[in-house]
Amino acid sequence: MASAPVPSTSLTQHPNDMAPLNYGSDPHGLICGFLFTPDAPGRPISLDEAVAWIRDADAAETPVSPESFVWLHFNLSDASAQSWMRSNLALAPEFFEALREGSRSTRIEDAGDHLVAVVNDVAYEFSFEPSEIATLWMTVTERVAVSARSHPLKSIDRLRQAVREGGRFDSSLSLLIHLMHDQGDVLVRIVREATVQVDAVEDTLERGQLQRKRADLGKLRRVLVRLQRLLAPEPGALFRLLRQPPAWIAERDLDELRQGTEEFSLVLRDLMALQERIKLLQEEIAAQVSEQTNRSLFTLTVITVLGLPINICTGLFGMNVGGIPFSESPHGFLMIFLLLIVFTGLAGWLAFRRRD
Repeated sequence: MASAPVPSTSLTQHPNDMAPLNYGSDPHGLICGFLFTPDAPGRPISLDEAVAWIRDADAAETPVSPESFVWLHFNLSDASAQSWMRSNLALAPEFFEALREGSRSTRIEDAGDHLVAVVNDVAYEFSFEPSEIATLWMTVTERVAVSARSHPLKSIDRLRQAVREGGRFDSSLSLLIHLMHDQGDVLVRIVREATVQVDAVEDTLERGQLQRKRADLGKLRRVLVRLQRLLAPEPGALFRLLRQPPAWIAERDLDELRQGTEEFSLVLRDLMALQERIKLLQEEIAAQVSEQTNRSLFTLTVITVLGLPINICTGLFGMNVGGIPFSESPHGFLMIFLLLIVFTGLAGWLAFRRRD
């Protein structure tokens, strides 16, 4: 029996159904590529198709909708990725400089008509370990958005999934704004989880194990400080961009960027307040530890003072030399014992009179 013919791929196939076929199949480290047009979801596109579309878009005789753009996402683990981008894409030198330096401080900079962004996000299986932070480098122009990473990121994976599910973006900058909002959500989640840990420390503060709790708080505080430095965008660069944006950026995108900046400011304020709260808890624990140490030293001092008369008498009367008092008296031991009781009581009174 003849086998049924294999159906050919139709040109009218839904673009999202083709996305898994293109994943990782293109050379030069391309992970995914999409072409966005007005009122349509992103269509998967190869490197050759992207270069041809960019060439046609730059040509004066080929009008292109201002809301159309290409997004290319690269894996920097491929050694040929950067060389291909240099040869085929007109990207800002600041973008390649950021890739070469490996800068991980979150920021958005204006490099002429290009925007160069460094976005940090948590890697998979994140558990408050700063080493699990992964970095995404991105450059955005009116027609092209290029992103590159060395390790998988949750935010970029969610963005790709949203595009494959039919998500629409009106401009190349809206992709970057989407990533910034995702980063803000990551910070909110981190603040919530850290707050739960701090609440647990407060609830168990009176139950002992102060040294361990103090060490846990110190580790959490160091992690939060590093995460704030990595995930929080530089306010100076954002304010400069908002004050003097490139001409191709639409006003609605600027409004969304301002809103994202305000959300970041609120989250950072909560993060700094949480760090201050941890600092106060550390000081309280340190005060309790110091109080326990003082009590131990006081107890040791009292025992030493109370034993001082006995030690002196045993030292004096144990020299076995002539002329020891009361050596011939039948009541000598009782008299010495009473003297020791008196001196010990006097020493105890002197030690306890200013205890409070």
